[in-house]
Amino acid sequence: MKPLGRFVVGLLVLAGVGVNAQEEAWPPLPKQGFISGRTATRADVAAGNAVFVPEVGGVSVGRPLAIVIPQYAYYKEEGNKAPVIIVQAEEVQGMKMLGARRANGKHVVGLLENFELLGRAPPGR
Repeated sequence: MKPLGRFVVGLLVLAGVGVNAQEEAWPPLPKQGFISGRTATRADVAAGNAVFVPEVGGVSVGRPLAIVIPQYAYYKEEGNKAPVIIVQAEEVQGMKMLGARRANGKHVVGLLENFELLGRAPPGR
């Protein structure tokens, strides 16, 4: 994984992901509580609409990625896959980063390559 550089990830909460994908059910996609088409602000994180704030010296360094938000995905780490919902997608200093929420409300931030994007239909249905 690439280092995240010198930007500040505001109010970031990382979730443990050592859970088998079959142990959690897929919730419905949210109708709010995500951002799309723009970079996140500290106010977005405080309101629960974003997971991280990409900024350096108080200035945003993020650019929105053109992917469907929200959508289902698996977050992959150390051989495990955890079901998540993507709520944010930004390019930050050349890195494609996603913010996601697990069914239990915990947040995950990672590089695009650590996610398996599944689209808007619940997997297995």
